[in-house]
Amino acid sequence: MYLQNIKDQKLNLMTKIRIVLFALLCVTLTNCKTEKHKFPIDKRYWDLNDYDKVVLELNYGYKADEKLPAFRDPETRIIVEKLTDQQNFNIVLDDNELGLKHRNEVAEKFFSEWKDMNNIYDALDRKDKYLYDKEMLAVWHFGLELQLKYFKLGNDQIKKNADDPNSSSVKNNVNTNVSTLITNYLIYLSEINNEKAFTEDGKVKFADGIDQYFTALIEHYPDADYSGMKNKAELMLKKSESDKIKSSLNKLIELIASKKETKNN
Repeated sequence: MYLQNIKDQKLNLMTKIRIVLFALLCVTLTNCKTEKHKFPIDKRYWDLNDYDKVVLELNYGYKADEKLPAFRDPETRIIVEKLTDQQNFNIVLDDNELGLKHRNEVAEKFFSEWKDMNNIYDALDRKDKYLYDKEMLAVWHFGLELQLKYFKLGNDQIKKNADDPNSSSVKNNVNTNVSTLITNYLIYLSEINNEKAFTEDGKVKFADGIDQYFTALIEHYPDADYSGMKNKAELMLKKSESDKIKSSLNKLIELIASKKETKNN
């Protein structure tokens, strides 16, 4: 009887050990799953160190058949929102209490991060449709806004460091930078060549980008040469089949024409 009780106790002990081990295994597997992709979603703003890690993870940390964070996924939407939150750079670049050189350096580094961000959501499916068109456009809009700040800070620094801010050489450097900025914006319009790859919601978001960021560009540099942009918009107008995008292109063309007329008068 005594031996039987010892045997029963051993069996009970082994059962308890198995239960504990199984529980630990479940916890470990759960942690592995949740910690597979780490993002600082609890932070109010992401700094450059965060972008280094996040952009690297999104570009190379996902398998080919693994879904990326997307607006349509309630669980991962926050990651895309954080990634494309323009306040992440505006909180620094708009702070006039900070030095101009420092803000310009931060803008340059964010610009470098943005170039790497462009590779995250550019995948196409077997029907040549963008898998993540709204996410890709959010990244684009992040870059369009960033460049407005980046080029302005760069030009401000050129003027500050010049012996004569009104000299012809300084004006030429500034104008060259503005021309480069305009050329960069034209790349966005080139996406109209891929219009069929967008969903209808994507086309609306694309058109909104023209309305908001191109208008801001022209308002900021009303005296710049937009003849190339006007020509590009007219060519894209002929190719587009989206009423929403056509409307935005027409408004852009009219805005450029009105600024040119005001300048001539």
